Amino acid sequence: MKLLRKSDVTKLRANGDKRPDDAVPVVKFFYPAGAGTWLFTELDEDGDTLFGLCDPGHGTPELGTASLSELASFRGRFGLGIERDMHFKPNKTLAAYAEEASNLERINA
Repeated sequence: MKLLRKSDVTKLRANGDKRPDDAVPVVKFFYPAGAGTWLFTELDEDGDTLFGLCDPGHGTPELGTASLSELASFRGRFGLGIERDMHFKPNKTLAAYAEEASNLERINA
């Protein structure tokens, strides 16, 4: 499965160009065999650097960047890779998700 659709790229790039103070996440990625969760709001011009709330499953969610190509090429237990949550409907801003994640020590989305 491709992690990003063309419409996702368009929205993420628009946010990347504008750098809004508090955007709503565009996509959610997760690792189906573990606790990893990522919420992204922006994609840089390079087409690879994503910005958002990242928690690889260690209980330390933080705002930062991740490489789309690294996420797409990852294979973990059972040969499973990172997937896009096709049913994700954001209901708050990235800052609100980050504050909640800091309190819970995980992303709750």
